[in-house]
Amino acid sequence: MRAWAVIRPGPIGEHPLRLVEKPTPDPAAGELLVGVLACGVCRTDLHVAEGDLPVHRQQVTPGHEVVGEVVALGADTTGFAVGDRVGVAWLRSTDGTCSYCRRGAENLCPASSYTGWDADGGYAQYTTVPAGFAYRIPDGLDSVAAAPLLCAGIIGYRALKRAGTVAGSDDITLTVPPTLGLYGFGASAHLCAQLAVALGARVHVMTRAGPARELALALGAASAGDPADGPPEPLDAAITFAPVGELVPVAMRALDRGGVLAIAGIHLSDVPVLNYERELFYEKEIRSVTANTRNDGHEFLRLAARYGITPTTHTYPLSEADHALSDLEAGRFDGAAVLVPD
Repeated sequence: MRAWAVIRPGPIGEHPLRLVEKPTPDPAAGELLVGVLACGVCRTDLHVAEGDLPVHRQQVTPGHEVVGEVVALGADTTGFAVGDRVGVAWLRSTDGTCSYCRRGAENLCPASSYTGWDADGGYAQYTTVPAGFAYRIPDGLDSVAAAPLLCAGIIGYRALKRAGTVAGSDDITLTVPPTLGLYGFGASAHLCAQLAVALGARVHVMTRAGPARELALALGAASAGDPADGPPEPLDAAITFAPVGELVPVAMRALDRGGVLAIAGIHLSDVPVLNYERELFYEKEIRSVTANTRNDGHEFLRLAARYGITPTTHTYPLSEADHALSDLEAGRFDGAAVLVPD
């Protein structure tokens, strides 16, 4: 099968990825073999390609926002059938037995593994996924539109939960802060904003990109401006999506008393020294976001269907995955990029 491989991690301009031939994987016991219909392009893929994240698998195939069709089942695999459409996300496995897993925090499992980092992902014609970590894709949801929901959407939802409060998993009671600031407005933020607006928050977007500001306003943001200018009112909570540590003190200064900053993303450049009085006093909080639980994923997909959360997408053929990552790094598109078969 055709697949992209990270041959030698480095700057995307130095072409660390190469389109190669790999054997079509055989699904192990409990796994699904999935024919890829669409795969979202995530900034984490860029971190894997450029070496911001340490190498976990030599010549790994990135991609963890996969929508595909089950084409084969490994031994003793239940819950799915050939022909089912499924989603493959970042979290691939956990041990299920550690103290974190037992208390419902499987995103903190020390033995967790990840699609497109520990195992080959969706920048390919086929990939595999443990059946217990696959998501069912509703029939009415287009594959291209569904792909970004599987990481950008889920992580944005996790960040929103960390910035607000959640009570009960059956009816998914999510209370959003009245005023919410989003720093950076890429794939994850533009999905998070839609949900926050639908739940009644006034959302203020801070980003340098003009097209992203226009998209933010079109999606219902109350304002969109440059991070240096700050929001037009104090924020009850904020989320930084851009992997830029220098934004942390900027966001902290924009918080009202008792405000919360959630830092989304797996990689962040160094955070400058914080001034206690200006940026931390008055019981302000900083919270990190680490991956997600499967429950987060199931909750978000239900909420996305309930509120009509729809990504803005730009498609690239699989053969141009390296160009998609270059465009992502350069900020040449708003919303999300999605790879589709050539």
